[in-house]
Order: sequence, then structure tokens, then C-alpha cells
Amino acid sequence: MTAPLTPPPHQPPHDDGHQGPWQAPDPMTGHLPPVPPREDGPGLRTELREAAVVTVGVALFGLVLGALWLWLAPRVPLVSDSSAVYLKDTEGEQAIGADGTFALLALGLGVVTATAVFLWRRRGGVPLVIGLAVGALLGGVLAWRFGVWLGPTQDVAAHAKELGKGVVFDAPLELNAKGALLAWPLSAMIVHLALTGLFGPRDPDPYAGYYTSYAPQPQSQPPAH
Repeated sequence: MTAPLTPPPHQPPHDDGHQGPWQAPDPMTGHLPPVPPREDGPGLRTELREAAVVTVGVALFGLVLGALWLWLAPRVPLVSDSSAVYLKDTEGEQAIGADGTFALLALGLGVVTATAVFLWRRRGGVPLVIGLAVGALLGGVLAWRFGVWLGPTQDVAAHAKELGKGVVFDAPLELNAKGALLAWPLSAMIVHLALTGLFGPRDPDPYAGYYTSYAPQPQSQPPAH
């Protein structure tokens, strides 16, 4: 059996939910020090609205990613002999280069969008981070489909027949490594969390004003006789 816990003499029991456990009366006035005000967030409704804005805004950057991917990705050359279509360079690595280009561009865009979101709202929050991640994932899918749509035609056989025998043309743009779609959301979340941890606002110490009450007070000296 253990003895009941009782507060020490210098810590009077608090009788309301606003007084911290480390308070002590002011030695001069005998009153408890004021409790610092709490800084609450903007509210769940505001956070959800901001998260929706972030999701849509980040997803629209997928159009930029798709255009850059089409511009920078290496082309896969094809050739036709009037009966079939073949790779002109059977040992080429252009297809792998297209996947790598998409992943690298997505990583860079993750840094850009995460920084932009942090500068817009210099704080964290679960809805904001989820909105950033969902927007980045949707933006990656949009970039993939937009780049394919802007690129060479998907009807390879008809295009080869139109060009004729022995004419080299570009294969449709493809993303074979679908895992590259995760590069943007992962990069965005990591960068945003890092920026929030390094430069985000700090929660105030609720007991900052209480520590000084424990400082030793000077003792009055008796008058000399």
C-alpha cells in the first residue's frame, strides 16, 4: 500500500484546470502568477479549407511537370520495315531515362511546392500535410497523362504505315516505373516537415513565468546593535 500523494509545502494544490502544477505564490504579494494565454490553431474548418486549396493548387503543377517531362525525356526511336515496327537501337536505355527524368523532375517539384506551401502558411498541421501529399500524388498522375497526351501518337502501327518503310520516328512517351509517381509526394512531405521543424513557430512554454518564483529571496538582515 502506498501513501497518498500530497503536494509539498511550497506547491499549494491547484483547484482549477488553468493553474499549472509548478506554480507558487509570489513571495511579495502572495498571489499566484498569471497563466500565459494559450495560442490555439486557426480551427479545424479553416485548416480543412486551406488543405483543399493546397491540394488543388499543388495538383495543377502537374501540368508543368508533364510539359517538362515531355521536353526533357529522351526519345525512343522506332523504325518500320512495312510489316512490323522495331526498336532502332535495341541496346538503348531511353525508356529507363524517361522514367528517371520523371522521377528527378518530381523530386525537384516536391521541394518547390513544399517550400511554397510553407511560405504561405508558416506552420504545420495534419490537414495541411495531407493536402500537400494528396495534391502531389494527383499532380504526378496528371503530369503522367498530360505528358503522354502531348507526346507522340499512341497508334504506332498507323503512324509507321503513314511514314513508310525505313523512316525513324519516336515511340509514345511512357512511364514504365509507376513508383516514380510517389517521388513528388514523398519529397514534398519530407521538405515541408523539415522546414516546419527548423523555421516554424514554437509553442510557448506554459511554465515560463513560474520558474522565477522559485528563485531564492534575499534574507533581511537584523539591525546592528
